[in-house]
Formats: sequence, structure tokens, C-alpha cells
Amino acid sequence: MAKVTIDNQTFEFEGQEKLLQFCLDHGVDLPHFCYHPSMSAPANCRQCLVEVGMPQMNRETGQPNMDEDGNTVIQFMPKLQTSCSMQMSDGMVVKTHCSSETVKRAQKDTLEFLLINHPLDCPICDQAGHCPLQNQAYKHGPEGSRFEFEKVHKPKHIDLGPRVVLDGERCINCTRCIRFTREVSKSDQLTIIERGVKNYPMTPPGVEFDEPYSMNVIDICPVGALTSKDHRFKARIWEMSKTASISAVGAKGSNCDYWVKDNLILKVTPRTNMDVNEYWLADEERADYKRFNEDRPTSPTVSGADVSWDMAWKAAADCLKEVDGNRVLFLGSAYATVEDNYLLSRLAEAVGSSAPVYLPHVENGHGDDWLRTDDRTPNAQGCERLGIHAVSADDLKARLTSGEVDLLYVMEDDPVASGACSVADLEGIKVVLHHYNTTNATLPAADVALPAATAVETVGTYVNIDGHAQRLRPAKAIAGVNRTLSMEIGKCRADRHGTPFDKWYTESNLVNCHPGWVTIPSIAAELGTEMTYKGPKAIMEEVTASVLAFKGATYDAMGEMGVRLTEAGVTA
Repeated sequence: MAKVTIDNQTFEFEGQEKLLQFCLDHGVDLPHFCYHPSMSAPANCRQCLVEVGMPQMNRETGQPNMDEDGNTVIQFMPKLQTSCSMQMSDGMVVKTHCSSETVKRAQKDTLEFLLINHPLDCPICDQAGHCPLQNQAYKHGPEGSRFEFEKVHKPKHIDLGPRVVLDGERCINCTRCIRFTREVSKSDQLTIIERGVKNYPMTPPGVEFDEPYSMNVIDICPVGALTSKDHRFKARIWEMSKTASISAVGAKGSNCDYWVKDNLILKVTPRTNMDVNEYWLADEERADYKRFNEDRPTSPTVSGADVSWDMAWKAAADCLKEVDGNRVLFLGSAYATVEDNYLLSRLAEAVGSSAPVYLPHVENGHGDDWLRTDDRTPNAQGCERLGIHAVSADDLKARLTSGEVDLLYVMEDDPVASGACSVADLEGIKVVLHHYNTTNATLPAADVALPAATAVETVGTYVNIDGHAQRLRPAKAIAGVNRTLSMEIGKCRADRHGTPFDKWYTESNLVNCHPGWVTIPSIAAELGTEMTYKGPKAIMEEVTASVLAFKGATYDAMGEMGVRLTEAGVTA
């Protein structure tokens, strides 16, 4: 097997690998700006320079020359090389800044050049605290600037499109954003204009940067040149907690991080999963966070009046007791988790009703064979694998208006807004509704309304369009949950060290809701049906044991990256 020596440490490798990526994969910290693993390597930032050499070969014997101590003589290239574009070869010897003063000085000088015209915007820059340029300036840059002349000024606060703002003075011309639009999203909506020290990224004349993946350039920008118009100046990185979870928009199941301040979602960023969404996230998945914060219910209701949870669970159970099981229609949800839909199936079985169905939410033509899908729900595949099958809006309306249904039990969906029925169609039918927001159009018809935890407030499982089962983790706390004691929820500095009496703490941001795995067993208990679990992990263990399509899909198996399912469970 081929070998390479980096800072006197020998590694083995196979195939044709680039030196920089190999170093990063093996824990060798090489500073860089322009390189990104999913795009071409232009080698224009010069920050990843290293010394590279090969054994000096004896032309007569074909063997490496040895010095007087018996060590192989290494012939280094006369100039430093960019590791991002350097192809590795057998026997290569590399010196980074850790073992070469020449490399260390080159990186220091490169940073000094990059910072010559860079504005001192750190106190007002959204990137401060997680800025690669800022971090590398501290680690590898000069202690101060020798440039005592007027800096080159460029345009600031430019709206490139509806979601991205450009500050030209901060740009270091890494061209990551340009290459993203050319090589990844293929929109070609960005280019470099002007020349020399005056150039910066911009849209071509008459073009707006409005592609459906535009905000990815914010993530890959190594400085604060490209920022989110929506998130700009809302919070600093150290004020927010970060929780790794799954997007609830569409059927792709993109991995993402939810950023929270004072128990409100402030932004959503991609989380790398090469089997699902790689490094990227669609703009629609980032913009959807507001529904987790706004128009949330404050209490369960019975006949429109606020009640306690115990009274609401009893009222829901009373509705089920008053109706024959075969006249109850259970409507599952492709928005709800596998665990909650499974419990709904058990509840339907307990009252003698037929298996639940669910409403599909398909927008033909919306998908793009990448991260956006026609299916606008995150867990339709999970429902199908549980035996909960889709019902069309027309068929559901026919059943509701035919007189065969006395009670409609709705799990985290909105049949009125979906066009499956109207509020008038539900007259004379009892309705039990699990709902996320007060804007739910079915809410006025609900006899019992149960505020439900959203995808950022619960633990559970989604199965994406490709059969990839992945875990949800709560980013927000709900009423009655201590954020600092919940192991699943991410925590910021204020969460760890603050108190509920601090000015940053707003108690009303704790929504009075419950996930289905709390609500459904509580209703079942009122019906005299035992449905006791220690938590969603135990529910999923039961699912994996009883449903062949989920065999092996335990929480431990899914981990942070999920597992691929077949009709017979987890693939090998």
C-alpha cells in the first residue's frame, strides 16, 4: 500500500487523493480558505501551502539515496506547494506549519496580505465567533498590521437577492460562492466583477440571486462577506444553542442544525450527511422555522374553552367511548413521527376502528431530483411502512359526508386546509385534533384540541423518500421541561449558567404542548387500555420488533446519520 509521511508521521493510502483533504481526514490541521471538498480546487487563497518532497533516487541502482546516518535523502520541491491541488504519491514527504518554519512564515505572510484591506468589522459582523479568517488570524497570522495607508473600499450592504446580503469589503476572493453556483447548483447566478484588489462577487447585469439554494453560499463563505438577510444582527453564535436534527420540510430528510436563543428557533443550517443531503440545505428548509415560534396554542381546549391536560385527555377519551369503534376515522399524519403514528394505530385497534389513513401533501413539479421533493411531508414513507396508507382528499371528503363517520380523530394535520373537507362538512361529527398552530383551519370544528409538539420539540423517527430512517432531536423545550436537564437538547452559555430570572429568559416561549407519545397513552389510559412506555426509544424498540419494515432501526443503530431501510428492515 502507498505511504505518505506528514510531519514525520507515516500514513497509508489508496487511490488518488488530494493532500489537503487527506490531512483534514487524518486530523492534521491545515489552514485553508478557498478549498471545499465538493468543488474544484482553484488554489487561489495560498493558505494551505506546504513543503513537498520525494526520495532522491540513484539513477544507476534505482534505489533511494541514503545519508551518512542511513536515512533516505529527500529532495524537496524548490517552491512551496498548495496542498489542496497536490496529488499524493507513494513515498511523498510533507512538512506543514507544524514542522517547517518556512511554511509557518508563508502562512503568516499570506494572512497579512489578506488582511491588508479587510475592514475591522468583527464587532458588528454576524460571522464573528465562527469566522475561519478570524480564527486563522489568531492562530497563524501576524500580531498586528504594518499597513498604515487607506484601505481599498468596496460596496457594502448589497442585496444580491431576496435572501443573501453582500459586504464586498470583507470578501477575500476565495470564489467558493462562484463555484457553488457553477458546479453544484448550476444556476450561474454569481460571478466576479472588477479586477485586482477591487474585485468581488456579484450577479450578472439583470440577474437576481434567487435560486432555491442561494443561502448555501452563506455557509461556505469563510468570512462575513455573505450573510442572511433574515438572520442578520439577530444573535451571535455564542448566544445560541445548536441541536443536530432533521428538516421537517419535504421528503428528503435533510440533516440540519437548529439554532435557538431564548427557546426560539432563529436559523437553520445544513449538517453534513453524505448519504442524504451531503453539505447542503434548500432555502425553503431554512425559511420554514417561523412556524415553530409563531401562532402556537397556549392550552388544550374542550368545546373552545381552555382546560387542563387531564381534562382534555378525559374529554378525548369520552368522545371515543360515546361512538362505536367502526364509526371512528383515525387520520394519521406524514408530519408526525413513526412512534406517534404507531401509537395512533394501537389506539385505533383498541377502540375497534379500522387502521388509520393519512393525507398525502404532494405538489407536482416542486421537486428537482436533488433536495426538493414533490412530497411536502417528512414522513410519508414512515406511515406506509407502518401500514398507514394514503387516502385522497376526495375519498376522505366522501367518507365524511356519507354519514358513516361519527368521530374524526386527526393526528397533526389539517384536513380543512388540505381541501379534504370544510368546517361545515364536519357538523355533526365529533373532532379530536392534535394541532401545532392556532392557524390550523380545522381548529374551529374541534371538540377537543390538543396542542402538539412540533418536529423541533419532540424525539422520534422520520423515514425519507429514499427509505433512510433518521432521528429527530428536540431543539426547543416545552412547558414543564427543564432545558438544562434534557440531554437531547443543545445548550448555549446562557442555558448552562443562566436562571429563569435573567432578562434573556421569556417563560411564554415555552409552549404548553405535548408530543403524541405522551398524549395518546394518556388518552388510552382513560379508556382502560395499557400503553405504558419509558419513552420514544422504547416505542421504537417495539416497532422494530413488531414491524418487519423497521427491523433493526433502533435509536442506537440510527445514531446521528440514520440507517437505510429495505422492505425487510435495515440494510447490511
